[in-house]
Amino acid sequence: MSINFLWPWLFLLLPVPLIYRKFRHPSESKAPYLQSNILFELAKNQDDSLSSSSRNKFLFLLLAATWICLITAIARPVKIGEPIALPTTGRDILMAVDISGSMEREDMIINGRQVNRLFAVKSVVGDFVSTRLGDRLGLILFGERAYLQTPLTFDKKTLQKLLVEAQIGFAGNGTAIGDAIGLSIKKLQERSDADRVLILLTDGSNTAGVFSPLEASEVAKKAKVKIYTIGIGDGRQGSRGLFGQTLVNQGNDLDERTLIQIAELTGGKYFRARDPKELERIYDQLNLLEPIEQEAELLRPISSLFHWPLLLSLVFSLAVMSVKSTNKKAI
Repeated sequence: MSINFLWPWLFLLLPVPLIYRKFRHPSESKAPYLQSNILFELAKNQDDSLSSSSRNKFLFLLLAATWICLITAIARPVKIGEPIALPTTGRDILMAVDISGSMEREDMIINGRQVNRLFAVKSVVGDFVSTRLGDRLGLILFGERAYLQTPLTFDKKTLQKLLVEAQIGFAGNGTAIGDAIGLSIKKLQERSDADRVLILLTDGSNTAGVFSPLEASEVAKKAKVKIYTIGIGDGRQGSRGLFGQTLVNQGNDLDERTLIQIAELTGGKYFRARDPKELERIYDQLNLLEPIEQEAELLRPISSLFHWPLLLSLVFSLAVMSVKSTNKKAI
């Protein structure tokens, strides 16, 4: 463990107050004044006694300590921890989750309770994330637009939290499957060819975006991004009436043909999830993706420490104000 400064050159500012004090010139007042020899001698003697007093010396030390602490804080001290070896096996997996308006359909049953599709996805995908050891995981949410919610990271807790916070309609009510694939390619292309994986989950067909799903899949194939597609939804929604709950056929907008083509074109596989149990089995299969060897990487954790010297600077400045106030009362 060591302590370094991000901007050490700022310590060159330490002698600035002394330089200013040495070369400053007191301003001359042109206003008329009444001179009294007796009062002048008294004031001079008083100034001489104050300048030589221990109180003024203490005040100078406080001012110096305040300035030193302030410059130290601005120089950004950081604590660099011991190197931590990152996992050398794993994959880079991006998950693209549909949060369009159709994901609000309540045709999923969890623990005897009817829930919407997105809620079911959150519960299953959260478990999948926790079981992936050594993988960098990322999250893309898409509706009418696609955006990166979490970049590729080992921080699974943050990814799970952001997935839980995702709400239906945040990205619009359309379904931009092609744009979600395009964004995934952009985020995966910096990684090695062998470990680029996208898991795309949707319950509809492409209705928005700039790129068509098949055009984006062609680019994914060239970029060696393997896409696993999951079609979710039963197409029936529960309706409670006089004779209990019944399932009403709501129709199904899922474009299975395109999802199958996307998977086959990129070397992945298509899965169909009509209920949470099927979705769990799908992610169990995806969990069998064999990890691959990656280049060894070391991470040195960095903690910022600037707040401690900044706090000391504040304490010393308050002490300076207190000493000055005492001087005025004494005079």
